[in-house]
Amino acid sequence: MRNSQARPAFTITRSADEWSSRFAGSPTRTIVTVGNFDGVHLGHQKILQAVVDRYSNRPRSDEALPRLIPTVLTFYPHPARVLRPEKAPPLLMTLEQRLAAIEKAGMQAALVLSFNRELSQVGPQDFARQYLVETLRAEAIFVGQNFRFGHGQAGDVNLLRELGKRWDFEVEVIPPVTVDGVVVSSTAIRHALREGRVESAHKLLGRPYALAGEIRAGTGQGRKLVVPTLNLATGQELLPKNGVYATQVLLDGNVHQAATNVGVRPTFDGTKTTVESHLLDFHENRTSGPMEVRFLTHLRDEQKFANPQELREQVLRDIERAREYFHAQKSAGA
Repeated sequence: MRNSQARPAFTITRSADEWSSRFAGSPTRTIVTVGNFDGVHLGHQKILQAVVDRYSNRPRSDEALPRLIPTVLTFYPHPARVLRPEKAPPLLMTLEQRLAAIEKAGMQAALVLSFNRELSQVGPQDFARQYLVETLRAEAIFVGQNFRFGHGQAGDVNLLRELGKRWDFEVEVIPPVTVDGVVVSSTAIRHALREGRVESAHKLLGRPYALAGEIRAGTGQGRKLVVPTLNLATGQELLPKNGVYATQVLLDGNVHQAATNVGVRPTFDGTKTTVESHLLDFHENRTSGPMEVRFLTHLRDEQKFANPQELREQVLRDIERAREYFHAQKSAGA
């Protein structure tokens, strides 16, 4: 029987003590999934949907049952930042973006543990007992088949199942998602973006890769010498490969077609990477406000031109190619 009640507000807690205080005095248990969830890609979405389905199908008629909360246990910063900072991957999402996507997927709560050296030393059994059993009072735990936990990643799904028998929680292992023969993972998405294959990233994410942030005033050179652009300042760490892309820009709740350049502006001897979008048929001069850029297809690599005029001529060709792309998409019904 599915729950037809309105979804409760999303609760974010930052420690076991805060969780316990927040739910003190109420008979609650949780359905939990554990992980970093960077990108909240199709593989993550499958696990989150399994949690939501388990929650939705739980009988509601028995008032003796404790309240059940679909919950994500995640970490900040990424464990690699603490344990192997020189090898830590650039993240696809900020923590705020991750939590927003997790909430959108139907979760009702998140416990965000501060990952530090002390937490990294907690063994798998102690981790499960302290956080999954004593804090979250898990009724069921949903994880991917390669799930590891505890110091040195010594815990796996087999140990988790053994602990579930001991401490009264079920374990559901969700198989991976594959797209075009590729196992969906944050690593595969990063690889695609580094190569400019934003359409491949789109397939693995289930949506276009997007950068979000604030409009930042530029130097004015582009507007005077080339074409007007809106420059994005973002807290996200992974930008697609330098080059020009057909994009969608979300501004004030409206979606605009655009051509976006990611790069260092070599024609102007730039050294800092910028994200500059020329919105098609948009004539406002914005210097502030929130903006999101969604990457749809790669048009060309970044290159240096002899002078601004040559650059402008190429940019006009890029804009025309972007228009052709959107026209083709519309004709195909995409």
